[in-house]
Amino acid sequence: MEEGVEAAPSPPPAERKREQEDEDEEALRVAKRRKVLCSQFAAITSSDAAVARRFLAGSDWHMERALNAYFDPPRDMEAAAGGAAPACADTGGCIDLTADATTSNASVNSEDSQQKEDDSNFSLITWNIDGLDLGNLQDRARGVCTYLALYSPDVVFLQEVIPPHLPLLQKKAANYTIIPGNIDGYFTAIMLKKSRVKLLKHEVSICGTELCLMTSHLESTKNHSKERIKQLQIVLNEMQKEPESTTVIFGGDTNLRDSEVTKLGNLPEGIKDVWESLGKPQHCRYTWDTQSNTNLNIAYKCKMRFDRIYFRPAVEGGHFVPRSMDLIGLEKLECGRYPSDHWGILCNFDVIL
Repeated sequence: MEEGVEAAPSPPPAERKREQEDEDEEALRVAKRRKVLCSQFAAITSSDAAVARRFLAGSDWHMERALNAYFDPPRDMEAAAGGAAPACADTGGCIDLTADATTSNASVNSEDSQQKEDDSNFSLITWNIDGLDLGNLQDRARGVCTYLALYSPDVVFLQEVIPPHLPLLQKKAANYTIIPGNIDGYFTAIMLKKSRVKLLKHEVSICGTELCLMTSHLESTKNHSKERIKQLQIVLNEMQKEPESTTVIFGGDTNLRDSEVTKLGNLPEGIKDVWESLGKPQHCRYTWDTQSNTNLNIAYKCKMRFDRIYFRPAVEGGHFVPRSMDLIGLEKLECGRYPSDHWGILCNFDVIL
């Protein structure tokens, strides 16, 4: 006689309810996340929600894979689409971040550029590129890379980078090593020109001289002043920890007010505010100016020096001496907006070996 197989007891109703609630909450979280990804994909590709969902779903909701599939579709995908794959440079459907009338023939991603490198000069750009604003994201990303092509800096500090920026920068700025601070949400990134800057273990070297490079996006708004001051102290402590033989450069969107630096007791000995050390040039004083920059379209007018570069020269060995500072991103793009709500800073240093 065969023994009967007992059925597993059903969980109590209360437990089933909790499990269902957990499943519903997880489904809602996934749906919200996918909606955000679709919005970002559509913004960067100038496509619609249906196209965004199709490419993202086909790439297991991985943004970089989806963008790669969109911009570089396999041949069989093009045939299956009846030739409806995204158009490239000549038709304007594919993002070419360097094909711009203001750039020279040497594009930002040309490894064989004939431009002569000047070992006596070191250039750096720091820029909050406002990836949180999805409006005209494609045009503004193109504008940022146009400036990189135009000035070809040795180092770039970027803040408010979002995931869709990374594959585009990797494709269109291939002569830079890109080091993202994260890959989710919004984050910072450092770009190093491969022909000029050698990445060591924790530092970089240029012309054989070691540099420590730092960037950050400090807490914003007036209400977070205390937290911002704490973050500034961390930055300054990290700069001071580096060996005296290493030059240290920090640049980023600090959101600082001068009074907050004063509350901290001003900058430590040996660390300089590059703008101040250059004599406080007025043409590049305000990096966030809602009167001149209309991207935010806000009623109140405010001018602040949020974006700053701090510098601690090496005691021995090669020396970097700040020579000039200018603002970039001051021209409106064809879409009628600026690349960012912040102006970028271009800083040039003399290199004395």
